[in-house]
Amino acid sequence: MNSLKMFLFLISTLLLCFGCKSSTQKDSMKTVMDPHSFSNPSITKVKHLDLDLKINFENKRIEGLASYTLEADHGSELILDNLGLIIQSIQIESGGSLTEAHYHIDTIDPVLGAGIHIELKSKTEKVRIQYMSGQNAYALQWLPKEQTRRKKYPFLFTQSQSIYARSWIPCPDGPGIRFTYHAKVSAPKDLMVVMSATNSMQRTSDGIYEFDMEIPIPAYLLALAVGDFDFKAIGNRTGVYAEPGLLDKAAAEFSDLENMLITAENLYGPYPWKRYDVIVLPASFSFGGMENPRITFLTPSVIAGDQSLTSLLAHELAHSWSGNLVTNASWNDFWLNEGFTTYFESRIMEALYGKPYADMLSSLGFQDLNKTMHEMGTENPLSKLKLNLQGMDPEEALTDIAYEKGKLLLRFLEERTGRAAFDQFLKNYFEYFKYKSNTSEGFLKFAVEHLIKQDTSLLDTVKKWIYEPGLISFTPAYDTLRFKNIDQSLVLFLKTMNPKSLHSDAWTTHEWIYFIRKLPSDKNIQRCLILNSTFKLSTARNSEIKCAWFEYAVKNNFGKQILPDIQNFLIQNGRRKYLMPIYTAMLDNALNKEAWIIFEMAKSGYHPISLNSVQKLLIEKI
Repeated sequence: MNSLKMFLFLISTLLLCFGCKSSTQKDSMKTVMDPHSFSNPSITKVKHLDLDLKINFENKRIEGLASYTLEADHGSELILDNLGLIIQSIQIESGGSLTEAHYHIDTIDPVLGAGIHIELKSKTEKVRIQYMSGQNAYALQWLPKEQTRRKKYPFLFTQSQSIYARSWIPCPDGPGIRFTYHAKVSAPKDLMVVMSATNSMQRTSDGIYEFDMEIPIPAYLLALAVGDFDFKAIGNRTGVYAEPGLLDKAAAEFSDLENMLITAENLYGPYPWKRYDVIVLPASFSFGGMENPRITFLTPSVIAGDQSLTSLLAHELAHSWSGNLVTNASWNDFWLNEGFTTYFESRIMEALYGKPYADMLSSLGFQDLNKTMHEMGTENPLSKLKLNLQGMDPEEALTDIAYEKGKLLLRFLEERTGRAAFDQFLKNYFEYFKYKSNTSEGFLKFAVEHLIKQDTSLLDTVKKWIYEPGLISFTPAYDTLRFKNIDQSLVLFLKTMNPKSLHSDAWTTHEWIYFIRKLPSDKNIQRCLILNSTFKLSTARNSEIKCAWFEYAVKNNFGKQILPDIQNFLIQNGRRKYLMPIYTAMLDNALNKEAWIIFEMAKSGYHPISLNSVQKLLIEKI
């Protein structure tokens, strides 16, 4: 547990004590299957949430009323998750009559927060909770106007995955628990609001917005963004929200979005969520994208000007089936969300742009997997697909193993069973498990019945893939011709040091990344200088190329020469994918002092998730 997070939990303890008023604090035994949620739907299950939220930028709080409609056949208590919320009152409702509820809050767990136990009567129909988010709610980033594009208005956005929805809404915060919701949100009248639900395409005059999500979703897919942004349609069912000045660029970059949606449907069945829109968030967003239903939250770093990074859109769109439609029952089965999605992404890219292009992306992912496996060690239990994350924060334990090892397993099954049979299997899988949660065991059972059948050897291999660490010996049949051509050009360049020998004018982003990864790690500063001066790598518009180059440059003693560019990149980007490898390289290559200085300059612009990860890394490397 790092110092920042421990501090937040200590503050949360005081706030919870204040918020409980006459209720008592008690310890309770967790007996539910999900190791990351106190909620237990086998006792009482919620079916609908009504939210009434007020966005208070001045105090950096969400002031909320959460009203849960219960399943009729419920038990004697409702247990909800919370992380640092200030609980002001709880009432239960029967036949339209409200009474004060008896409740208690558990002692705080440093990872999970604390469960709220609310006593119910046999005829209780609803539970109403008046609350406020804590001052340091982990899911929320409150950006001052100075950190936005136009610098006129502040910005707020949420990141609920994995277990942080509980820091802005008291909720059953497990991926295996679904409910519908309606929300009314009051924001400053000059700002726009979107949620993971039906959304307005125009600003209201009074700052009040209403939302409906009639399909049951888990709490980690609850999402909210409030800021100075507008909407532009791309297709009949697709569009983009972005800050003024960026909107037209985003719409142009994402012009293939409607085609992606149609392609995905042709592969694995009808899109069930009506619309698919995206919102481009400020650069402080910790991730590439977050697959909130009906509105993906997206990093601006994907806007490269040439559509070269839009595979990220294909990935988030694929989550509409794998993750949002069929969800991992707990974070121990995270690969069911991400492995399926990463495989699906590659199929969308292949259908739209051809196999050679898609296979370049897949080959880079395969490289990432082998690098991660080398760093983790082949016996590391976190290299399994089926995880045991008891006592761990899932956000800190999940790596690209779930993404790339999970994808590799599905690619293996495709090559063993044939594409036609495997595609039919996936269609059947999404149809059978839609609006449900699944486990690795559920996947295996379904695979045996509909794909593997009597092939016991194949079943044994798949079980090893899921339950054992490391990798099965399998190299997918990717088209790597364009990468082989780079290998040949690289040999000539290393002999002559003449950058013209690379013939790189038509290289894609993925070829540049492959080239940088293949450069020798021999600390040849002259070579770094030639490449940087010729191709302007440290000032490239493409964030993926810059990240790969900065990591390589630092590892090869060229970091100090381009330190101002590295500093600007780390200050202007909050995406954890970029921050972690560059900070790690700096700390491992005698730039510790510089890393700390940059972090102190940049940290106010990082989302709490990125801030936590980078700070932990810096402390560990002292």
